Amino acid sequence: MAYVDHAFSISDEDIMMESSYTLSNKPPIKEIALAISLFVFGAVGIVIGIAMAINKVGGDSAHGLFFAILGGILFIPGFYYTRISYYAYKGYKEFSFSNVPAV
Repeated sequence: MAYVDHAFSISDEDIMMESSYTLSNKPPIKEIALAISLFVFGAVGIVIGIAMAINKVGGDSAHGLFFAILGGILFIPGFYYTRISYYAYKGYKEFSFSNVPAV
């Protein structure tokens, strides 16, 4: 019979114990709502800014260009975190709701 060192064995009690690093894959509702709103307002800002620049609303195209740049600043993080949330919801291997930062 082989020698077994019980000092370092893993029992059922060790497996059942909760740790502080338990991954909760529950969707963060506030963070996802913020990401979707940034995405939508950014896309709308880009479209309206381009239309303002083409039609020279305000006398020149600078107002439209500013609006499009502001829309782009909102769009980029909104798209990124909305994409992560969507892939985590669909269950893709590399994505988790823990990748969405807390508000």
